[in-house]
Amino acid sequence: MAEQRSGTGVNPTTMTEIVRFHGHMCPGLAMGIRAAEVALREVGPHSSDEEVVALTETDMCGVDAIQYLTGCTFGKGNLIHLDYGKNAYTFMRRSDGRAVRVSARPGAFDRSPEHDELSSRVRNGGGTEEEQARYKELRANRTEAILRAPEEELYAIEELEDAEVPPTARIHDSVACAGCGELTMETRVRKLEGRALCPSCFEAASSR
Repeated sequence: MAEQRSGTGVNPTTMTEIVRFHGHMCPGLAMGIRAAEVALREVGPHSSDEEVVALTETDMCGVDAIQYLTGCTFGKGNLIHLDYGKNAYTFMRRSDGRAVRVSARPGAFDRSPEHDELSSRVRNGGGTEEEQARYKELRANRTEAILRAPEEELYAIEELEDAEVPPTARIHDSVACAGCGELTMETRVRKLEGRALCPSCFEAASSR
């Protein structure tokens, strides 16, 4: 039987820094923290360069925790967004191809009926002061529950065999757009009637 892992191992100082990086604490960020802990354990420590790659299937709050704790970032090219709308992440190690996919289990984000009702009301700009305070309390409680929950209740972890590791990031040349004149990465330029256009100018010219 696999060892059951309960609660986060992130120390208070690091937790404060994660919250500062993201802007606030919430259940989504807590889910990202728990996913990042799986990555650090199964694939490797903080990525100082591109050794570790993260493929994220969502753009939700948890991605900020992934970036902060694993060191995988869009700027380095080792954080890749797959717009699937799923709370799921794949972490890969370039040196030996080890890869794991971490996906949220059904129910991981479940809230009480009261929480759901207040969330809808408060997030739409309504609710009394008392309701807003209660909503914040319930959200904080749900966040804490995620941070304390057994890992197995939150995520399914699948080891991937023969996963295709994305190539390392490349630095491409830039060319001036024939429309707006702005420098555009050569791989994003589109040709229209012999003119090299950036994506926005190409779209505008094509719709005329």
